[in-house]
Amino acid sequence: MSNFAQKHTKISTLYLLNEDNPNMEQELLQYSRWKKAVLIIPLLASEFTDPDNRPVFENIVSQLSEISYLSQIIFGLDRASTDEACELATILNKYKVQNYLIQHNDGPGFTSIYQALSDAGFGLEEPGKGRNMFMSFGIALAMGAQTIGLVDADIRTFSSAQLNRLFYPVQVLGYQFSKAYYARIKDQQFYGRVKRLLLDPLLIALKRKFTDTQEEKVLRLVDFLLTFNYQLSGEVIFDGELLRRMQFATNWGVEIFTLIEVYRKATSSAQVEISQEPFDHKHQPVSVDDQSKGLYKMGIDIVTTLLSALVIEEGLVISEHFIRDLTTTYLSVADDLIKMYSDNAAFNGLIYDTNKEEAMVDDVFKNVILFAGDLLLAPSFMTHRFSSYVSAHEEFKEFIDAGLLPVIEKTTQKIRTELYETPRTVSWQRVTRKLPNIINEIVDVVEREKNMYR
Repeated sequence: MSNFAQKHTKISTLYLLNEDNPNMEQELLQYSRWKKAVLIIPLLASEFTDPDNRPVFENIVSQLSEISYLSQIIFGLDRASTDEACELATILNKYKVQNYLIQHNDGPGFTSIYQALSDAGFGLEEPGKGRNMFMSFGIALAMGAQTIGLVDADIRTFSSAQLNRLFYPVQVLGYQFSKAYYARIKDQQFYGRVKRLLLDPLLIALKRKFTDTQEEKVLRLVDFLLTFNYQLSGEVIFDGELLRRMQFATNWGVEIFTLIEVYRKATSSAQVEISQEPFDHKHQPVSVDDQSKGLYKMGIDIVTTLLSALVIEEGLVISEHFIRDLTTTYLSVADDLIKMYSDNAAFNGLIYDTNKEEAMVDDVFKNVILFAGDLLLAPSFMTHRFSSYVSAHEEFKEFIDAGLLPVIEKTTQKIRTELYETPRTVSWQRVTRKLPNIINEIVDVVEREKNMYR
């Protein structure tokens, strides 16, 4: 086993044994005097304009006003008018949030930066959370941040103490990456369905297959992902030097892709229990009949991101037989886990609908795996069938003699590469190499935006 692999055999798990650690914030403040810490919160205008969402957002802002060790809080604002950006500033001023920056992605300042990046070939024309986060990371790095945190704007149970625990491993203990985990229970029921019923049983199924075939390279990555108690949490902290080298998926596979990038590029990681109380944020609809929405779409993005990484980087060879066999193993593992969750719920006096959980596996997540497999295998399957068809008919002979089959194969390889390429950003290291002045341009926009939304 290589030294690189050995570094990633285990990650540190930091358990919350004491809900109240009064020294933590003081240590974070002390370290912030020489190690700049920045927090990023991507959000839509609806997070604070929708009456149902506003109390959640205002609680987050209220908690942030108590934190003194952050040199900057960047609010990456998407789908917002100038008036809505000003409304956000009004809320932040009302709660006396210090050192905030509104990154108004639809405003003229940041629109010009996105245009410069697109003109340079970095493909950032499509708005979305991935692009939003990418710009926020660039701003943080341009302002000299050495520790950068990311949390969502829809956390209903957010507290400043949770953020302290998340920052502490990177800011004080020197880890390169930390990721939150927590209990997902609401109304006496288990949540976190994608993690519990899709990702965990899929990873366990992959581990079983790779253990049997002794594919150690693939197995090490799967083991790394299984080490995390909650792979799909969106609350993470990065060391600045690591962040500069990382790429990020721009679809629902962002969390799993981030962990894969951490596996490849970090030398130390921690998962942090940030709350012993149930943690709650917005829940996605299932969308059983529409593969483009809700948990269905999320599941497809997660599975294709994971399998693509295993194929491209770890050398996994997949086939129709592999996908069918993997799905069968997945169903067996999922059935065992549902039994475990049912027993756990009974033991703790929680509500658990076994039939509903089984239906989620059979009607949604099983099909997610099969659809993702079909999507990834389609080019090879079509090439084989079409090549066999034209080769069997004399009418195509002159085209075959003219080089039709190599053209089909070349086109297939191109389509296959595109399908296996997870939609992603480039790294900021690459951006600054190609556009050495972009950091100065970002700083200029930031200074103008500070004056605009105060």
